[in-house]
Amino acid sequence: MRISKIKLPALLLAFGLVAAGCSDGGDTDEETTESPDAGGQTEGEGAAGGDTLAAVQEAGTLKCGVNGVLAGFSLNEGGEYTGFDVDYCKAVAAAVLDDPEAVEFIELTADTRFTALQSGEVDVLIRNGTWTASRDGALGLQWTLTTFYDGQGMLVMADSEFESLEDMQNTVICVQSGTTTELNLATVFEAKGITYEPLLLEDQEALTQQFEQGACDGYTTDKSGLASFAQTTSLGFDNVRILDETMSKEPLGPAVRQGDDQWFDIVNWVVIATIQAEEFGLTSDNISSYDGDDPEILRFIGQGTGDDAEFDAGFGLDKDYNVRVIEAVGNYQEIYDRNIAPLGIAEGPNQLWTEGGLHYAPPYR
Repeated sequence: MRISKIKLPALLLAFGLVAAGCSDGGDTDEETTESPDAGGQTEGEGAAGGDTLAAVQEAGTLKCGVNGVLAGFSLNEGGEYTGFDVDYCKAVAAAVLDDPEAVEFIELTADTRFTALQSGEVDVLIRNGTWTASRDGALGLQWTLTTFYDGQGMLVMADSEFESLEDMQNTVICVQSGTTTELNLATVFEAKGITYEPLLLEDQEALTQQFEQGACDGYTTDKSGLASFAQTTSLGFDNVRILDETMSKEPLGPAVRQGDDQWFDIVNWVVIATIQAEEFGLTSDNISSYDGDDPEILRFIGQGTGDDAEFDAGFGLDKDYNVRVIEAVGNYQEIYDRNIAPLGIAEGPNQLWTEGGLHYAPPYR
């Protein structure tokens, strides 16, 4: 795989193994809040209105914006990238380049990720970023189908008296400053009439150290980030716990620039392919050997018969691109089990709609 030379600031690099979530505690929405003026379209190869597919295929490499330090999502270990987000970068590369390794992973901070996408520095952003109205509108970006449903939580010491948020009256809470995590905390605690003192730091490593040193009664970020922190903290996994309440909705998924509908469709339907494959029971091991006669599956793998023989969804890809995607990274369950399950995060809404979850793929026809 190809590796970008762009480096993260020291504060995120140091936090690497302990942040796996989305909202800035794992940096999903540890992101600073953006003003509408921060957005807008910029010119450049593959920029809004451009032919991103052609640019990517001409370059022979997909430039995928990732975090690079979030265990379970995108972690760079000695030049080898692994994680949930990394697999989706590879899935897109498999679809458009027939090579899941033809990816240049560009590590981006919370402050630079959206401008990098807007300017064309990256072709797609797959970096635990929450889909919100202003990002979809004012920033000129577009989110695909959600790949991971997350939410902000609260972590406390296991032997503390705190069983719910209501128990946290007159406490000190560690929270990263200038983030939606900070805003969510203020909103929820005000609504519940909870008085608290936020311990605000921009440096995530310093913030988590404050919690480990006992300066805070609680530490808040997205639950996936808290789960990663619990796995790696010097306090020990058994000495911390995450409260049951979820304080926000944090839908995460790939983002592209507005103005290139074909590219959006491709990235969106690559995501859909992993979900549909799970529903079909197709895996990285069996998709290429399917010999059944289900017309839905035959269309999905590019082997339609009769009137479906020439089925083309119009994405500008080979008919068997779904086969390449699933062979490269597996279906959604395989991706989840490989990367997220080791963090101890229950699937919850990240299951198929047939199993009570929120993953629902539009029909491939």
